[in-house]
Amino acid sequence: MGYSSIKLSSERTFLVTGGAGFIGVNLCEALLRQGARVRCLDDLSTGKRAHVELLADNPRYEFVEGDVKDYGTCVAACQGVDYVLHEAAWGSVPRSLELPVFYCANNILGTVNMLEAARQSGVKKFVYASSSSVYGDESRLPKQEGREGALLSPYALTKRCDEEWARQYWLHYGLATIGLRYFNVFGRRQDPNGPYAAVIPRFIQTLLRGERPTINGDGFQSRDFTYVENVVEANIKACFAPDEASGEAFNIANGGREVLRDVYFAICRALEIDVQPRYASERRGDIRHSFADIGKAKKLLGYDPDYDFASGLEEAIEWYRANL
Repeated sequence: MGYSSIKLSSERTFLVTGGAGFIGVNLCEALLRQGARVRCLDDLSTGKRAHVELLADNPRYEFVEGDVKDYGTCVAACQGVDYVLHEAAWGSVPRSLELPVFYCANNILGTVNMLEAARQSGVKKFVYASSSSVYGDESRLPKQEGREGALLSPYALTKRCDEEWARQYWLHYGLATIGLRYFNVFGRRQDPNGPYAAVIPRFIQTLLRGERPTINGDGFQSRDFTYVENVVEANIKACFAPDEASGEAFNIANGGREVLRDVYFAICRALEIDVQPRYASERRGDIRHSFADIGKAKKLLGYDPDYDFASGLEEAIEWYRANL
């Protein structure tokens, strides 16, 4: 279980794009803890300099400030790299509806630039972030790879395009690529601020401030909330997965389902706060229900998440209490 048994040599170098972001910094931390060398590439547009400073004293950590939309930057960042963990992208379904061209440039061109740079540099494995949003309007649960519906947002389209480009690089150029379809990741260092903030940190921060949180929709939508340590595990294990996994995309989740209202009141109980939420209209492009079949990831990646929703939520709340 987990990834703690995977010991990495300082002779192995991992490039984490978007490494100053929420998932990226957790990946960098874990890789350093396991003994690897880590190069972080981030333009700090959504990533935080504080996340860079957190790791800057480690002699096996290197920060490169740069943009994946610039091919030359990607090539330079890939020099001497064994594994690429490509997290650099802009998230948020609602924001993508407002900025479709921007999302195309960052999430598609940026990924193709990184794929080509990795190919030219002889990278062993290219692991990249996809999203549960690629399931679109497919209503059957649990969500299963190969059973996708019509896409509901530009963001979802960018992630589906990334998967297709990665498959082409495996088929035609032999670059071993693995896509990870994240399902509602939450945990330490996730930003609770801004109009596009994820729901769990936003609920926690608002309640700790003594304010009344807002739920978009009726609150009965469900999500497969996934603690960030499970995502770290999936990324590290994907780097050492067999060729059978290459060119494929995998659900990375708990394999469970939480109703949003229940999540909200669980947070209230943990914080010993009794506040009724406000309700607002649903957000455009959102999927009503999300629940993942993780059997394929278990079989081909050895993915076996240590954290269920309750244990992940407990750790996240403790972190926000100490750091907000």
